[in-house]
Amino acid sequence: MDPIQALILGFIQGVTEWLPISSTGHLRITEQLLGFTLPLLFDVTLHVGTLTVILFFFREDIKTVLFALAKGAFKSENGKLIPLIIVGSVPTALIGVGFTFTNTIETVFNSYLPIAGAFITCGVVLYLSKTGREQNENITYLAALAIGTAQGIALIPGISRSGLTIATALLLGVERKKAFKFSFLLSVPAVIGALGSTLYVQHETLTLLGVGWTEILIGISASMVVSYFALKLLWRVLAGEKFYLFAFYCWLIGAILLALSLC
Repeated sequence: MDPIQALILGFIQGVTEWLPISSTGHLRITEQLLGFTLPLLFDVTLHVGTLTVILFFFREDIKTVLFALAKGAFKSENGKLIPLIIVGSVPTALIGVGFTFTNTIETVFNSYLPIAGAFITCGVVLYLSKTGREQNENITYLAALAIGTAQGIALIPGISRSGLTIATALLLGVERKKAFKFSFLLSVPAVIGALGSTLYVQHETLTLLGVGWTEILIGISASMVVSYFALKLLWRVLAGEKFYLFAFYCWLIGAILLALSLC
């Protein structure tokens, strides 16, 4: 991998990570178009840049959550999120560990056909989210469990993490702003956990494939800058109740990949 390829992958990661169109799916497609395949570790490494954006974007919420955790103030508004994040992280971790140690993603989703199916499925869920009605002021433990499960499933290339988690929350009647915030706060332990577990399993593969610190830093920097603007765009779309429109993009990509797989 050269710095230009790292820049391209970082840019794509930044654009697609927070928009509900699957960053891992686009990275896999790009890798195939550029003629090389990288291990899951590099994909996860790019999340360091987008994670930095989340920590900055939600810095006030994260600060109050940490203060509530330190003081044991679990009845405050953000303090109530702590047990919900823990509950949501459990299914994410279980699914993630299963995918990592069985190498399912690397072996199954390495061609256009399965990724096409994932994009089409993601589009269906995104479109159905328009039927959700904002009924629940607070996120329940059952909702947190469902959203966390959705986050784990979204490790599949072609399934968007932000798309599936927010759509699940909307379908369960969660208010849009709360769905947006919880989705991204829930992503923080997930990304950290994914980076740690994948690093443990695949720590030698980056060196073996000639990926150095220069390429890693370029990819992370590109993803960080671009993802900030993508996150702001997502909130505008979600607040404007146009979230479901991303379904058509997912269907288009899915159809193109399906056609390519049949050629």
